[in-house]
Amino acid sequence: MAAGEQAFPALVKEIRRQLALSQEDLARELGVSFATINRWENGKAKPSKLGKAQFDRFFTRRIQEGKLKDSEGGP
Repeated sequence: MAAGEQAFPALVKEIRRQLALSQEDLARELGVSFATINRWENGKAKPSKLGKAQFDRFFTRRIQEGKLKDSEGGP
């Protein structure tokens, strides 16, 4: 597993922590299932290209809105 792939679960969890979102809330925001978010956070699944793109857009939008700090170096 590449370094970027190892960092993704931590990034998902950190974003949820900063935004005070549950896994269910984040899933709703991204249009994916709760189980998908849970698997991403636990490193049991990698996001599809579409899922990663949705996550990246969400991450970028929250940074632009000032609701999230880019402590991980971006998506």
